[in-house]
This record gives sequence, C-alpha cells and structure tokens, in this order.
Amino acid sequence: MDRPREFLFDIPVGAGVSTRANADGPPVTPKDAATVILTRDGADGLEVFLQHRVKGMPFAGGMTVFPGGGVDPRDADASVAWAGPRPSWWAGQFACDENLARALVCAAVRETFEESGVLLAGTEDAVVADVAPYAEARKALESREISLAAFLADAGLTLRADLLRPFAHWVTPPQEPRRYDTRFFSAKLPEGQRADGATSEALATGWQRPSAAIGDAREGRRMLMPPTWLTLTEIDEFTTAEALLAAPREIVRTMPTLIKEGDRFRVVLDPTEA
Repeated sequence: MDRPREFLFDIPVGAGVSTRANADGPPVTPKDAATVILTRDGADGLEVFLQHRVKGMPFAGGMTVFPGGGVDPRDADASVAWAGPRPSWWAGQFACDENLARALVCAAVRETFEESGVLLAGTEDAVVADVAPYAEARKALESREISLAAFLADAGLTLRADLLRPFAHWVTPPQEPRRYDTRFFSAKLPEGQRADGATSEALATGWQRPSAAIGDAREGRRMLMPPTWLTLTEIDEFTTAEALLAAPREIVRTMPTLIKEGDRFRVVLDPTEA
C-alpha cells in the first residue's frame, strides 16, 4: 500500500494533539521506543489489540494506542537467548546500529508482555502457550526490578524474534515536550495465549477491527494519534493476521506535521533524514 502524503485527521482541536510552536529552545531529543501491533483472526476478520491509556499519563494520556514504550538500557543486553532474524537484520530494516536494533526487539517483546500479558518467547522449536507461571515476573518487569534478559534466563526461555515483523518508523514532531523515535512491529497472538488488561497504564483494553476503531474515533468515542490512525487504516486492508505479517514493508522514518484546519487536522507526512 502506498502511504498518502497527506490525510485529514478527524479529532477535534484540543483533544490532546499539539500544534504549538516550540518557543523554549531547541527540540527535545527523541527517546528510542518500540510499539507492537498485536493481531489475531477474529470472527469477522483481522482484529488488533488496543489500550485506552490512563488520562494522567505524561505522553498520550487518554489516547487509544498499541502496546509499547521506551527502550530500557538493559534491553541491549547481548546475553539474551535469541531465535529468529539476528540484530544485524533488524538494524538493516530500521536503519540503526546492531546494539539499538537488539534493544528495540527486546523492548518490543518486554513491553508486549508487560502491557498485554502476551509473551513472544519460548524455545527454538515452540512458543510459550501458557504464561501463567510468569505472572510474578511480569510484575517485576513492569516495575523494573528485573531485566528482560534476567527473566528469560531464569525461566529458561528464548526470545522469538521470528514472531515479529518490522512495520513502520515514526518520530514525534519537534514542538512536543516529550518525543519518541519509535519503531513499529507487527505480531500475531501466539496460539494458546490471550491478551489482557492487567497493566497500570491502561483504563481499558480489548480486541477490535481496525475499521471499528477508526469509526469510534470519528464519532468521538476514542482518541487516536496520527501514527495509530494511519496504521489502523493500513492494516484494515488485510483479512488475516498471517497476510499482514507476510506483506513486504518499506520502513521509512516519518515525522508528521499537523496543520489545524477548523475542527480537523491536516497531517502532512514527509520522510526525514535519520
């Protein structure tokens, strides 16, 4: 699918999207982050797991988002048992060095487990089907008491990078006080596992058809940031999770520009230099 250079963003002005100029000095340096588009095959087609974030959160409070978050320095630990494409492959996909590529994949796996209870790990031959034995480790990961590498080592598990696919690369606009350099991944819910809402960062969670989530945003029942809105539009073209994972993607670093037009935003998407 060819991404549009411009599209209209149907969120009322003032609903958590900033267009203010940065008058307080140079832009904040973006923090590296990972987001995972977790999908499954529902009765009516492809569904995506979404979270409605707590309103008081410093970034994207009150927004509906995919699981994800900032990279922890410990995510770069090279001792992680690893199956699937090596960090060098991910570095090529996301135009970064191998150390950051490893950290991004680890952050994607860690954040998905923390925020949805879905664990993209197992052995080289099988994926975890029952995550119940790791409930306490999940809490310890969320509180940063342990690292992903320590958890996987203690549990005798291997990170399954083959369950992830590169999807997109978004950078928060320079006028924002909190900025993220975020790589988006896609993944399919492993057989036997289920996603839940047991995270302190979300008021509600659940599975939904992409078109239904966009419809809710248009009707004012949820708020979406431009990358989430466009991602939902793109994945709505696929009928199954496997089809989404199999589709080739060109990863382009993109930073949206938002222009207020009455009660809507015009979002301009231009590739940026890394």
